Amino acid sequence: MAKTKTAPADTVVAYLRVSTDEQAESGAGLMAQRTTIEAEADRRGWIIVAWKEDKGASGKSLGGRPALAEALELVESHQATTLVVAKLDRLSRSLVDFAGVMDRARAKRWNLIALDLGIDLTTPAGEFLASVMASAAQWERRIIGQRTREGLAAKKAAGVRLGRPVALPDEVRSRIRDEASNGASLAAIARGLNAGAVPTAQGGKKWYPSTVKAVLSSQDV
Repeated sequence: MAKTKTAPADTVVAYLRVSTDEQAESGAGLMAQRTTIEAEADRRGWIIVAWKEDKGASGKSLGGRPALAEALELVESHQATTLVVAKLDRLSRSLVDFAGVMDRARAKRWNLIALDLGIDLTTPAGEFLASVMASAAQWERRIIGQRTREGLAAKKAAGVRLGRPVALPDEVRSRIRDEASNGASLAAIARGLNAGAVPTAQGGKKWYPSTVKAVLSSQDV
């Protein structure tokens, strides 16, 4: 059975990111991150095997960042033992995304270090802090899910039919067009539709003058 390749001890991949084209062009943000990592590498005796830079890349998600993908490939293929960033938000501004990277590090046995917060999965303090942040990420996911469910419930209670919008029947379109042609106001047309419990194109229960106007303005009418 082939042995899994093991990276030499104290080898790191340094990842840098700036979020705007201006920062990327000026180099100030990248230089500050590089200086911080180099100082820590000198202090701790790290061997930096690669510098990976994403210039002008958003930190809202992990996607669309080729340099980060390359950095992760290096540690996961055991060409280095550690991925290091000067600040956690250089890796991600999302707790959920950070928790995902941390899970990958644990599963594939490489280390993750964020110098600004003291996150280091090889130390008790760093492991504790990372666990706290993972719990916060789980809370964030649950809150987002709860808000989504509450929003859908509110729409349902308001009579909005969820899912794919429902097309307005031709007879309703014709009724609106004919009443408008005969001089009925938008408000009067809306009152008549509401009195007849005619659903809107989106499945709602309430017609408004603006809803009637939208139908009249539609190219399909």
